[in-house]
Amino acid sequence: MYTSGSTGKPKGVQLEHRSVVNFLCSMQKQPGFAPEDVLVAVTTLSFDIAGLEMYLPLLSGGRIVIAPREATYDGRLLSELIAKSKATVIQATPATWRLLFESGWRGDRNLKVLVGGEALPAELAHELVARCGEVWNMYGPTETTIWSSVYRVQGDEGRILPIGRPIANTTFYILDEARNSVAVGSEGEVYIGGEGLARGYFERPELTAEKFVDDPFSALPQARMYRTGDL
Repeated sequence: MYTSGSTGKPKGVQLEHRSVVNFLCSMQKQPGFAPEDVLVAVTTLSFDIAGLEMYLPLLSGGRIVIAPREATYDGRLLSELIAKSKATVIQATPATWRLLFESGWRGDRNLKVLVGGEALPAELAHELVARCGEVWNMYGPTETTIWSSVYRVQGDEGRILPIGRPIANTTFYILDEARNSVAVGSEGEVYIGGEGLARGYFERPELTAEKFVDDPFSALPQARMYRTGDL
């Protein structure tokens, strides 16, 4: 998979099949996906989060409806597709959810909303909670296989939404510049370890060594963790 390139040139990330399987099995349980679910896929295939939209319904025995390109840019067309398909799950960036609301979409109490790809503003999150069945804030870099943590939005959070807890077989660390654990409430960098870690960057050995470092907190031999750069 390739990163979005939001911080520069897109980087090829070497993910393993077991990491994708771990991710999908975890998503089945939380936020949850069942055989009776219908997912409308709106994400371009070049974006890593499309992996959830393509494979989770197939793994779960559910149904996938691939939105035509024009519907992903037109809130009215997308809202019509949601209604026509009787969608129960949609994953999209905050920009897409805003597009829907701006088109006059009133929400759907039977819809499970997954939001990721960029920070979810609290105001938008609370509006989604008021209009939809469930709203989930998704967090994770491509380097740790799409999403690494999930949080169900309640609607009473403050200005900054939590990113939730790690998915299955995933560990988060908050570390200082010396890679020591920081005290609760103190600022630090997010490091992620576990089954989701990629092998590294394609043909970028120096960058791989910089971002994928030894995990001194794990009991597993040769365990590594990823430096997200997020505080």
